[in-house]
Amino acid sequence: MITRRVLLGAGVAARFVLPDAADAATPKAAARVAPLVVLDPGHGGKDPGAIGVSGTYEKHVALAAALELQRQLLAGGQYRVELTRTRDVFIPLEQRVTFAQGRGAALFVSMHADALSDHGVRGASVYTLADAASDAQTAALARRENAADRFGTPNFHDTPPEVSRILGSLVRQETRQGASRMANRVVGELGRDVPLLQNPNRHARFMVLKAADIPSVLVEMGFMSNRADEAALRKPDHRARVASAMRRAVDAFFAAQPGTGQPGRMATQPQARS
Repeated sequence: MITRRVLLGAGVAARFVLPDAADAATPKAAARVAPLVVLDPGHGGKDPGAIGVSGTYEKHVALAAALELQRQLLAGGQYRVELTRTRDVFIPLEQRVTFAQGRGAALFVSMHADALSDHGVRGASVYTLADAASDAQTAALARRENAADRFGTPNFHDTPPEVSRILGSLVRQETRQGASRMANRVVGELGRDVPLLQNPNRHARFMVLKAADIPSVLVEMGFMSNRADEAALRKPDHRARVASAMRRAVDAFFAAQPGTGQPGRMATQPQARS
């Protein structure tokens, strides 16, 4: 392993622990725990999400697609995979993020199928976190997804406030870069198998993507307000194609990571400058 120290001022340094190429060749590295992918089926329980033109509930489509993606990811034997919900229950957005953080997830994928007033719009799209929305449609989507929840900022325990602020900034920068790479992979793979929304790589302030230390993306698999998209998402074979594309994106994402594929994590315990 390589340990790097970053001076933060006031005699304080933070340690970055990164995988070494030599480590990857050792038996110890081979025995490392497989990275955890957390899948987040949107909505659930009292929150049906979007309702399709023929009455299909987004919450059911999201769960069915997430279960199929979990099946495909586990079949490869490279990952651990958990879902924020495995049945029709309501889970607040903050708890979904806390679930992933508490389990040390290496990747978080939230799965949805929204609706628009324009029933002619169809196609899949992928979203990452940003302070400003990429367009008006995405801003409206984020408002709908965020409407029922609030989210607290991440906390670095036992560190001075200024150090926590700097550490948080460093982690968020690394995380957003990872999220952007994952979004690009998902767009590229989905585009091989399913129709895409125009300009499918978008961003806004989605609360469910606010885990500061986990690359996170939100995938809209299509629009329940479009008759063709809704009909497709009701079919297991179409959901399997969507899941297959997302599985390839997950494979590509981790293949680009050092060592086991887990992003290098920053140790948050400050140490005195020597």
